[in-house]
Amino acid sequence: MTDGQRIPVIIDCDTGVDDALALLFAVRHPALDVRAITCVAGNTDVDGVVRNTLTVLETAGAGDIPVARGAERPLIEPVRTARHVHGQDGMGDLGLPAPTRVPVDVDAVTLLRREILASPRPVTLIPMAPLTNIALLLRTHPEVTRNIERIVFMGGAVATGNATPVSEFNVWHDPEAAAVLLTAGVPITMYGLDVFKKVLVPAGEVQRLRASAEPSLRMAGELLAHRDPATSGDPTPTGGLGDAGAVCAVVDPEGLTTERLPVEVVLAPGPARGQTIVDRRPLPGESEIHEGTRPQPLVDVALGVDVERYVKLWLTVVEGA
Repeated sequence: MTDGQRIPVIIDCDTGVDDALALLFAVRHPALDVRAITCVAGNTDVDGVVRNTLTVLETAGAGDIPVARGAERPLIEPVRTARHVHGQDGMGDLGLPAPTRVPVDVDAVTLLRREILASPRPVTLIPMAPLTNIALLLRTHPEVTRNIERIVFMGGAVATGNATPVSEFNVWHDPEAAAVLLTAGVPITMYGLDVFKKVLVPAGEVQRLRASAEPSLRMAGELLAHRDPATSGDPTPTGGLGDAGAVCAVVDPEGLTTERLPVEVVLAPGPARGQTIVDRRPLPGESEIHEGTRPQPLVDVALGVDVERYVKLWLTVVEGA
């Protein structure tokens, strides 16, 4: 926000415990203009994602942000939720009240196109979920890329996966959609597992939020406690910010260490399906020498993160509203 203007953003999510933490931050940061939120199946089914998203916005006292229902399954694969991580309702089974807000009466792709093209400034897209909605948008309405500043997506991994030994959940859930995104022709930042796992809120801060009298802060504390990366049996767990780090990276990109590298997604069946292959070699190898090079999209891949900086940023914004 160097020119004093807010950054227009659209969030695509599968809310989701850490998606909720990201939404709380996004709607309260003064530099962000959240123009729309679109929902896709992932952490839970798409109708649960819509419900959870509306619940978070209502609890946070957010303004009238349009929310749309999107794809209920990947392009090719069946739905494979992460309820074992996020709870049966996708929100840690906290028993949160049903929202009174309702989604808009258009689908996610229609809303994405409308809001991107209507924005007076180029939009930053923040997909924090399987990339089905984004792929459908790019294939159906490629003209939107002229008004997209950057895509900052939570997904992929340079090193170790979580859905498989090499594949991160969002990309593994819909690899074809991720491959479409990487060829969008706009600047892309990959906020993958290599940094995702590192941004942890200390146990004392989690407990302080859980004890808050303010409903959204108390919800944030309970969600963070549910996101404990160690053991849920710890009475004072740390809390992973997860997807919220990708939104922090939009506001404060200097908190990330990135390198511009070729990235491709493995689409073939088998144990590597959904892997994001990030080529960190300084020189071509025998494959390229003997078989020639293949064009691959260059992506700003996050390799390091200033954990303390992002934790402080998230806490300051969420508590300062």
